[in-house]
Amino acid sequence: MITRDKLYIGGRWVPPGDPDLLKIRSPHDQSILGRVAQATNADIDRAVAVAREAFDHGPWPVTTPQQRQDVIRRLNTLRETRADEVAAAVSAENGSALWFTKMGQPFLTRQVTAYLKAASDLAWEETLEPSDPTAPYDTIVRREAIGVVAAVIPWNSPFSAATAKLVPALLAGNTVVLKVSPENSLSMMLLADLFTEAGLPEGVLSILAANRETSEHLIAHPDVDKIAFTGSTRAGRRIASIAGEQLKRVSLELGGKSAAIILDDADISSAAEGLKFGSLGNNGEACILQTRILAPRSRYLEVVDALKEMVQSLKVGDPSAPDTFVGPMIRPDQQQRVLSYIKLGIEEGARLVTGGPQIPNGLENGNYVTPTLFADVDNSMRIAQEEIFGPVLVVIAYDGIDDAISIANDSEYGLSGGVWSASTDHALQVARRIRSGTVTINGSPISFDGPFGGYKSSGTGREYGAVGLSEYLEYKSITRKR
Repeated sequence: MITRDKLYIGGRWVPPGDPDLLKIRSPHDQSILGRVAQATNADIDRAVAVAREAFDHGPWPVTTPQQRQDVIRRLNTLRETRADEVAAAVSAENGSALWFTKMGQPFLTRQVTAYLKAASDLAWEETLEPSDPTAPYDTIVRREAIGVVAAVIPWNSPFSAATAKLVPALLAGNTVVLKVSPENSLSMMLLADLFTEAGLPEGVLSILAANRETSEHLIAHPDVDKIAFTGSTRAGRRIASIAGEQLKRVSLELGGKSAAIILDDADISSAAEGLKFGSLGNNGEACILQTRILAPRSRYLEVVDALKEMVQSLKVGDPSAPDTFVGPMIRPDQQQRVLSYIKLGIEEGARLVTGGPQIPNGLENGNYVTPTLFADVDNSMRIAQEEIFGPVLVVIAYDGIDDAISIANDSEYGLSGGVWSASTDHALQVARRIRSGTVTINGSPISFDGPFGGYKSSGTGREYGAVGLSEYLEYKSITRKR
């Protein structure tokens, strides 16, 4: 059992305000994985004060972009050398299957590499000639750090969410207080070790696990200049209201209920195999998953049968086992939440194709849910409109392309989506009409060079690449006489 009895504040391990340690339990069998210190409001105040001092008087904001990139590059290399350790730690805490956390390691590398390229290509200071050649001045445009960033991330994919915020914030010269979920306390302390080893100066970064109330204390702190949040839409609305009251910069990556449109010329077996990853990866606990499957009425039964075969083939069990595809839900309350949605789908009149509210045999001690597929679903049903965050798929019939696009867009969310077709050009025409921040064609992975974020209630602002880096910058214009 691992014990972490100190907090990581400003790059130093310090005693917590509350000496009681939180027990971290395995979602697989409820065994105790470790005991970890949790931050109080007073600890948050300490972390913000350290970050404020480091930004206002420390060296980090005035180091060169190249020096900051060197630190992040070292961090990336260090994490790569400990990739198996990182994957195992996240699987143990989250219940994410080991295939998923291992597959995520090279994706983290690509994510960081894209940010490094964006920072290297960026004109941190440039001179603009006036559009009027007779004007007696020119303009220097500077891109500068915002200040103290409060980054708040969820439990479902902690290293990816942390990377999406920490790397651009630090490359821009900001100081950061990262608030992580209690469920991820162990793996996120591993991230703290990596930053220290990479040579990040003291004061620049704090990584603290804390509950929801303490998170709000951080977000509302008057010395925080920018909020970066990933989580539920409900929480995002609350954070946006706080940011609005204080006129803080804010970016929000929120929920999703994304649609995958299978066109009538698609290879159904290939689509079903691709949706295994795009709809049920990470145990279904991911905001970008395409959990509404839209099938042409002419091939509807074929699609349902292919998805049924795929869902029934998934091995459910110990997330550390190499052949497990779906592990347990993160907590018992999340397990019960998903089970309640499965029962709701039955009550709403959807046809239960496979799965159901029963817990898989032999896994009663863990937070397990049987992967479930519903057919004959109307898009107005709650199981088609609300984010379930578990291994539950719904299949909806459509009549023609216009109907498919109308159903896909009939959602309060707009985070992700997919199109499956034998013709990339045809799929691209459909993708352009989907009101969503990201759309993949035939199971293509999301690019880390392009912007990632949501339309509508899926958030505001973008992450990844040059656009994601710009979220952590202020723009200053200095005019001078020529």
